[in-house]
Amino acid sequence: MPTGVRLLDVREQLFDAAERVLLRDGANSLTSRAVTTEAGVAKGVLHRHFADFDAFLCEFVLDRIALIGAEAAALCESAGTGTVTGNLASALAGVFGLVGVALIGLVISRDELRARLRRAGAGRVPVAVEATAMIASYLAAERELGRIRADADISALAPALVGTGHLLFAGREGALPEPDEIRNAVAAVIAGAVAGTRGE
Repeated sequence: MPTGVRLLDVREQLFDAAERVLLRDGANSLTSRAVTTEAGVAKGVLHRHFADFDAFLCEFVLDRIALIGAEAAALCESAGTGTVTGNLASALAGVFGLVGVALIGLVISRDELRARLRRAGAGRVPVAVEATAMIASYLAAERELGRIRADADISALAPALVGTGHLLFAGREGALPEPDEIRNAVAAVIAGAVAGTRGE
């Protein structure tokens, strides 16, 4: 990159580069040199903005987790529309697309990153924890609307759905599950909780 060219949003540029490296080459290939090379910037650029590479990775993961907040708002707004199964399937696909699963793998593979994320207030398994809260909020909203049974155990359903979603997407090496596969899995998990046929 020529000197004197101002990076408009260097953090986002580096985060986007890290995501591309993570998806293409895996967590073990995610190094500061790989990120800066992918971003097309000098290696020193990353270290001018972050104390060290683990600090960068922590901010990167937190940035991507924040996107789940937007997904959660959209999911809760969908309560009462469409079908419960369809809404949940779409939400799980959004959270556990290739990036979500890759982030979980990254966090699991780096002890220092996990420690920093815990100090930053992230859950024990970032992405999964936030996804569980998102699903629980949505199920509660649907229960208020009568599309989920009043006696449904949301505290059990939400992690069951997240675990199902994670397993559906994990280890696929770039191939995503078919939409019908996700919907069928969701339908099986919530079968006893859907009130009548209104929320199917």
